[in-house]
Amino acid sequence: MAMPRPMLSGLYVILDPSVCPDRPLHEVLKVSAAAGASLFQYRNKSASMKSAYTEAMELRKTASECGVTFIVNDRCDLALAVDADGVHLGQGDLPLHLARKVMGPGKLIGVSTHHAEQVRAATAGGPDYLGFGPIFTPASKLDHDPVVGIAGLNAIRALTPLPIFAIGGITLDHLSELIGAGANGVAVISGILKAPDIRQTVSDFVARLARPTSPSV
Repeated sequence: MAMPRPMLSGLYVILDPSVCPDRPLHEVLKVSAAAGASLFQYRNKSASMKSAYTEAMELRKTASECGVTFIVNDRCDLALAVDADGVHLGQGDLPLHLARKVMGPGKLIGVSTHHAEQVRAATAGGPDYLGFGPIFTPASKLDHDPVVGIAGLNAIRALTPLPIFAIGGITLDHLSELIGAGANGVAVISGILKAPDIRQTVSDFVARLARPTSPSV
């Protein structure tokens, strides 16, 4: 019997060891899951495949124990090696149709987008969700795409029926504006990984994202 698809909305925690080298990622995942987060991504742009596998495997195990969804950034081979729930593709990664062949029909695939043309192209390929941004200047990335702002999100919302996760410099203060502009959820890196109290911060994100807000048209 097929497992039900996870809900693709709310808080999406991105686990990147370069952002919090002093905090074990599996502990961040465990604390965040206990505080209500249910969607996680492992992102490591610099590790060798072997060390990334070791790290991802520990996270996969913790995610399974916590009953949360676990996605691997960029690498379909790593996602399959640890039996992740899916993969998240950047614009420079394996094309979506090939990633679907590699991953199979049962895995989630997300695609990062930065402007209207990419949103249209990604939507035509049929992924499960889109990341869109950077909305604000990211604290975790120096070589980021141009900042699009709330207005940029609002402008592309009508171009796709897919769930959209806003990403890039997201803090608690932005949430109502982002949901109002059409985001189904937010992907957060530094705002959680560098938080003095991760449990409280995740709990605050989850609570605010659960409040009903009517998207603007």
